[in-house]
Amino acid sequence: MRLEGLRPHPGPTLDADRVRPPGAKSGALRAAIFGVNDGLVSNLSLIMGIAGAIGQNRIIILAGVAGLLAGAFSMGAGEYISMRGQRELFERLLHLEAHELATEPEEERAELERIYEERGYPPHLAREVAEVVMRDPQVALETHAREELGLDPAELGSPWGAALSSFLTFSLGAAVPLAPFAITSGVTAVVASVLASGTALFAVGATMSRFTGRRLFWSGTRMLLVGGVAAAVTFLVGKLVDVGIA
Repeated sequence: MRLEGLRPHPGPTLDADRVRPPGAKSGALRAAIFGVNDGLVSNLSLIMGIAGAIGQNRIIILAGVAGLLAGAFSMGAGEYISMRGQRELFERLLHLEAHELATEPEEERAELERIYEERGYPPHLAREVAEVVMRDPQVALETHAREELGLDPAELGSPWGAALSSFLTFSLGAAVPLAPFAITSGVTAVVASVLASGTALFAVGATMSRFTGRRLFWSGTRMLLVGGVAAAVTFLVGKLVDVGIA
C-alpha cells in the first residue's frame, strides 16, 4: 500500500534523530506547550478587557475563573477529539497494511525492495534486506509502516495524555494573570498581572526555541509581543466600552 503523501522524505535520519529534543514527537508535549501559551494569552486578554471596562476585583476574578475553566475544558476536549481521530486513522492504516502483508506477501516484499532501491541500495542488497524483514510478520508490519506510511506504531500518540496535558497546562497558563487579583486589587493587581504574564510569555517563547532551533531571545520576545498586543487591545476595547456605557 503506497501513500506517497504520508511517506517520509528520503535522506539521512540519524542526525535528525540526534538533534530532536526528547519527546518532540509526543502529542502530549505539543499540547502542553500550546496549552500554556493559549491559557496565558486568552485569559490575560480577557482579564485586561474586564479590568479596562469595569475594574471591580470580584468581577475580574469571576471572569478569570470562568475563562480558565471554559478554556481548559475546551482545549482538553478538542485535543482529545483531534488525537483520537488521528490515532484511529493511523490504526486503520496499520490494519490495512497488516491485511496486505498477510494476503499479498510477495507484492509487499517487492514493494519494500523497490523502496530500498529508490533509497540507493544495490538491487541484490535491497532484495536480501526485504527478504529478511518479511520473515517476521511483526517486523514486516513495523518496517512497512515506517517506510510506506511514515508511521511509528509505538508512537501513535495518547488521546487521554494529550487531553490531560492540554487541560492542566492551559489552566496553569490562565492562572498566571489571574493570581495577582486574588492577592491584591486595583492598579497594583493590573500591573502585577501584566508583569507576571509578560515574564511567563517570554519564558514559554524561550522554551519553544529549544524545539524550533530559533534564537532564545527572539523566540521569547516574539511571544511576549504577541501576548502584549492582544492584552493591550482588549484593555483599550474595555475602556471604550466602559466610556460608551457611561
